[in-house]
This record gives sequence, C-alpha cells and structure tokens, in this order.
Amino acid sequence: MMVDDRYAGGRNQTAPTGRRARLLDRRSFLAGSAAGLGALGLGGCVTSDGVLLAEATKLYGPVPEEKFPIPAVDVSKVNPKYYRRTVRYESKEAPGTIVVDPGNFYVYRIEGDGNATRYGANVGRDGFLWNGDAYVGRKSEWATWTPPREMIKRQPETAKYARGMPGGLDNPLGARTLHLYRNGAYTLYTIYASSDPESIGSGITSGCVGLLSQDMIHLYSRTPVKTKVVVLPA
Repeated sequence: MMVDDRYAGGRNQTAPTGRRARLLDRRSFLAGSAAGLGALGLGGCVTSDGVLLAEATKLYGPVPEEKFPIPAVDVSKVNPKYYRRTVRYESKEAPGTIVVDPGNFYVYRIEGDGNATRYGANVGRDGFLWNGDAYVGRKSEWATWTPPREMIKRQPETAKYARGMPGGLDNPLGARTLHLYRNGAYTLYTIYASSDPESIGSGITSGCVGLLSQDMIHLYSRTPVKTKVVVLPA
C-alpha cells in the first residue's frame, strides 16, 4: 500500500490546521498499516514473499484462446517464491539468454542491466541432472510426445506411446516446448509446460525442466531459435 505524495506538498500545504492534521493522521495510519501487513505477510491477500495473491491469480489465470484451453492454476498449491517475477540477477550472459538453476528450482531469462525474469520450475530427479551449455534448436506448440527407448525400458507402460502421443492437456510436453540442442544434435532435453502446480520446486523429471503453462507461454514468446541456454550444476 502506498501513500499519495501529493498529500505532502502543493495545495495541501495550505490546508487548514484541522484538515492538515486529519491528512497527516490518515497518512500515518496508512503507512503504519502497510508496515504491519508487510511484517506479518498477511492482510488478506499478501503472501509471505510480498506478492499479492490477486496478482498471482491474474498471472496464472485461464488461457481460453489456446488450441486446448488451459485452466487456471490453483496458486495455493505453488510456493509464492516460485511465482513469476522480475528480480536482480547479475550475469555476464547476453540479454535473452536462459539460465536454468536446478539447485534452486528456478529458470531465469536475462533482461540486462542486472535484471532477469525468474520462473519457478521442476527439474530432473537425482540421477537425471545435467549441466552445461546448450541452445534452443527448435520450438513447438502442443508437441507430439514420444518417450525415449530408455524410458520405455524403465516404464513399460509408456510403450503405448512409442509412435507418439498427440498434443493436448494430458501430453507431458504441454502447450509449449523449447527443444535443447548441442553441436547440431538434439539432446532429448526440453524446457516444457507443466500443468501440475505441485511439481514446481521439486525434482521429478528425467532431466527436462518444466514451468507452469502460463509461465512457459510467456518465456516461449520471447525466446527465438538459437537462444543460448545455460544449465548450472545442481
């Protein structure tokens, strides 16, 4: 909550003593209330991370215009620290570069001037983590998902999709996918759209990185092919 600075100057300086006192009392009350709410992390819809729940609900609302309409995210199932936001993030990487931080379950898009857009993510589970440089070799919307042979061996139930699972809300790749390449070859790793809010902030995948669908659409729209991707050690 912010106090209008116009109350501190201009014509209000000439206000009668009684009116000025009321204005000052109101300003003191508002400032005190804001400080109290900030300290408590409460106040109806203020989260512990200082993000308005109402704002998060708007960020992660339904996307009805999609080929397969995307429902709203139940933001109560996402730790507020994983909501999309702009943060200070010093990096030597060029603006537009994607940095994956699996140890902290974040994906950053470098914006320049020491800023980045930060997204909460799910990442590879133990034994499937990797790191190094890659780049976006191709992009796809509502991609067909084909499980790798190694996955079919580990999880025989996926064999029914050996010829591909069509795009849709139940497809593991979701609404948008960034396919990661190295030296001209597809790594089989992706940054994809997840429809499972409870997965954000956990290691559950076979090395891929998932963002909430609304976040992935946001990142995808700003990421051209050939964009550099840096995956940090966990």
